[in-house]
Amino acid sequence: MTITLAVDCMGGDHGPAVTVPAVLEFLRHDHACAAILVGRESALTPLLRHTEEALAGRWSIQHASEVVDMHDPVATALRVKKDSSLRVMADLVKEGRADGAVSAGNTGALMAVSRFVLKTLPGIDRPAIATALPTLRGHSYVLDLGANVDCEPEHLLQFGIMGAMLAAALEHKERPTVGLLNIGEEDIKGNETVKRAAELLKESGLNFIGNVEGDGIYMGAADVIVCDGFVGNVALKTSEGLARMISTFLREEFARNPLTRLAGLAALPVLKAFKTRVDPRRYNGASLLGLKGVVVKSHGSADGFAFRHALQQAAEAARQKLPEKIAARMASVPIAPTLCD
Repeated sequence: MTITLAVDCMGGDHGPAVTVPAVLEFLRHDHACAAILVGRESALTPLLRHTEEALAGRWSIQHASEVVDMHDPVATALRVKKDSSLRVMADLVKEGRADGAVSAGNTGALMAVSRFVLKTLPGIDRPAIATALPTLRGHSYVLDLGANVDCEPEHLLQFGIMGAMLAAALEHKERPTVGLLNIGEEDIKGNETVKRAAELLKESGLNFIGNVEGDGIYMGAADVIVCDGFVGNVALKTSEGLARMISTFLREEFARNPLTRLAGLAALPVLKAFKTRVDPRRYNGASLLGLKGVVVKSHGSADGFAFRHALQQAAEAARQKLPEKIAARMASVPIAPTLCD
């Protein structure tokens, strides 16, 4: 079975200069995939002229005359730029011409356009953004990371179900563990929303392990960590800032004097191994869960290596029919109420 991905080649900080070579490299490694490169034909064609014959027939160009800029308001993406590469990409998934979509473009616009074009799955009120973060035990999927700032307990239940299905599909775990991010592990901790969400998760049939404190994210306390978008985004940005601070401190200390520079040379193999282990490019790709289609958001500053990881994630989610599995799981949950936004 060939998986076809629609790729917004114009999005992100680097545009076609990164996305097009990344797609071609991805196709070289995954022979069961094809790609529709979406964007301005004049910008894409020069980068594809010398593509090897082995890839012939596995990629095509879908022209889109407009581009949603990183700072464009959501309303512009929805109502004005209807022939943007982002919008055309989503349309390809809706029409069944593509099995999944990947973009490094404007996150708010991608979520809004994807939700407008693809719609949400039955039983899902709000799509959520989920991504993997490194842990002592491998990695955990955390959601929501910013799509939903204000959540009801039922939304957190839905996030738990979607996250569990994501982990099951991508990690091939039959019953991934699910934890609820809270200020303490005890049942009495947290606000009323979190307490009620914990009750719903206990009754859901998921492998719910209870509350998880912030340090539990990186300790690998659960395969899936559930929280609202406000808390999740703060946790994610704090983590990114901490990683940059540690990296800067290490460089400064090793460059302090000739002796520390010599120590840095001796420690270089360990430092390289550490960098590889926590390299954020290996975790690039946030899934927009709850939609009637596979959509993956790449980091805007992603290089070719990172963008290929987002493509791999989208291909695997499509191969595992993730939206269908989420819909089936939602239908089987004893308590899966929907709310009116």
